[in-house]
Amino acid sequence: MHIQLNGETYALSETLSVAGLIEHLQLAGRRVAVELNFEIVPRNVYETTFIKDGDAVEIVHAIGGG
Repeated sequence: MHIQLNGETYALSETLSVAGLIEHLQLAGRRVAVELNFEIVPRNVYETTFIKDGDAVEIVHAIGGG
């Protein structure tokens, strides 16, 4: 399965939820925002929102600074 991840083609060997993708990318525990097909995914549905072949996913994470 192939998706667009932050503008780049990315191959996944299995279907993942948004939460699973975050874990797969080793971003668990970080403050991230996820957009799936140009719509923000609310954090409370990360576990039940599944990524399909051809989906466009954007993930951004907050970087603190002073």
